[in-house]
Amino acid sequence: MITICIGDGIMEVRQLQIFCALADELNFTRTAENVHTVQSNVTAQIKALEEELGVPLFDRLGRRVVLTDAGRCFRPFAEQALAAMEHGQRAVQAGSEPSGPLRIGAPESVVTYRLPSVLREFRRRFPHVELIFRPHNDATLAIELQTGKLDLVIHMSDTVCNPALQSTPLRTERVFLLGHVDHSLARQRTVKPADLAGQTLLLTEAGCGYRAKFDRTLALHNIRPGHVTEFSSVEAIKQCVAAGMGLALLPAIVVTREVRQQQVKVLHWAGPSLDIASHILWHKDKWISPAMAAFRDLVKGMSEESEIAR
Repeated sequence: MITICIGDGIMEVRQLQIFCALADELNFTRTAENVHTVQSNVTAQIKALEEELGVPLFDRLGRRVVLTDAGRCFRPFAEQALAAMEHGQRAVQAGSEPSGPLRIGAPESVVTYRLPSVLREFRRRFPHVELIFRPHNDATLAIELQTGKLDLVIHMSDTVCNPALQSTPLRTERVFLLGHVDHSLARQRTVKPADLAGQTLLLTEAGCGYRAKFDRTLALHNIRPGHVTEFSSVEAIKQCVAAGMGLALLPAIVVTREVRQQQVKVLHWAGPSLDIASHILWHKDKWISPAMAAFRDLVKGMSEESEIAR
């Protein structure tokens, strides 16, 4: 049994694990399944933790379970403690050989169109690393890296301003404004920001880096589109553009085939550059495990090779 001493109190790591699992699931039955125990033990461990802290961490509202204010406050510290324990165990057990889980956040376009060759090579070199890809949100990026929910993030943004994060630049991604081949703007020699007033836009969700840059451009020129439809899938956006439902903003790597087959057309954008840089990020205080270092170096190296080949 591993315990953590805080002041005069002692908390078991198992209690923190169950607390974090319940904070994610907000359901005692699913939590018990996820942590491989019985529901009564989940209830007992949470009760013991609440007694140790002297505050309720969850409200039981009929069949609903919700975090209290104290629970929300305690959650990132519990996650940090568990992440530190995991990193410590990996540091003393793994030596210099990359192994264990590696949690990576990356946009769909990067995972689908940039990373397959990287992942194939990484798996060949480091078969003992378990790669886990998760979505991330710009607003919670720093806390997800700090608490260990993510080890590394591939992030699209022209700058990285958060002092808690360290970064390595990867490459600049070309970003296109696209429309159906018969769209009125597809026939124009140039398309300016003012031309987008009143247009239907098909965009990725607001947390996307190149979407945020595009939104800033529209706001700077005081442009109000007619309608904006948000999608979580770039594939869905491509299909909707090809069906003539509106204009879209997507990285060039995503639409190479569709442009070549003339299913969509790249508009001759005359506004501020839509291109965006990509970086690999990690928290400045995080122990750089051999798996993290190996993945970071491989992504960086293969990005440099592809840039030279262009």
